[in-house]
Amino acid sequence: MKVIALQITGYAFLVLGVLGLFLPFLQGILFLLIGLLILAKSAPWAHNLLERIRARYPKAGGLIETAETTMMGWWDRITRFFSRSG
Repeated sequence: MKVIALQITGYAFLVLGVLGLFLPFLQGILFLLIGLLILAKSAPWAHNLLERIRARYPKAGGLIETAETTMMGWWDRITRFFSRSG
């Protein structure tokens, strides 16, 4: 169930990211990055894409690591909250 929720959330952020590339009020790159970070845990193509970004842009690698750590902390809190509620 966790993998399905991660994939739905990740793809939703990717869709928002693509829309954000064309709409001035959405931050497209930010949503794309968040979607990739979420999907990297369950989709090999997203993980490989993030690895290529890290290799090509070393300064972004540290930022991606920080974002991954923060995102997984949030995800753990969300799953704990819903597991207690249900």
